[in-house]
Amino acid sequence: QVQLVESGGGLVQAGGSLRLSCAASGRSFSRDYMGWFRQAPGKEREFVATISWNADSTYYADSLKGRFTISRDNAKNTVYLQMNSLKPEDTAVYYCVAVLRIGPYYSDFNRYNHWGQGTQVTVSS
Repeated sequence: QVQLVESGGGLVQAGGSLRLSCAASGRSFSRDYMGWFRQAPGKEREFVATISWNADSTYYADSLKGRFTISRDNAKNTVYLQMNSLKPEDTAVYYCVAVLRIGPYYSDFNRYNHWGQGTQVTVSS
């Protein structure tokens, strides 16, 4: 059974950092694009970042460039999201996603065929 399990969320003060992890199981995801989306209360789900299978390419939401960094460890079947200089508006449930091929549609949640249950990130002011 294929699963993506996020961890690392929690409560942090504005300006702080968190590192999210997403552990994949059920098969190797070393050839998949993997990424992160988030959804804040009352808002649409939005793209955060995606990384190619060999980490050669990374894609970020424009508003998050410079503060968030996506990385992966294929040996551990895990993708990470390092979040720095966190702001209250980063409060959301963060979801891990994966798909074998994504092309130019990396910011479209519906193009991914695996996703996790999410981890809550709360940033206090």
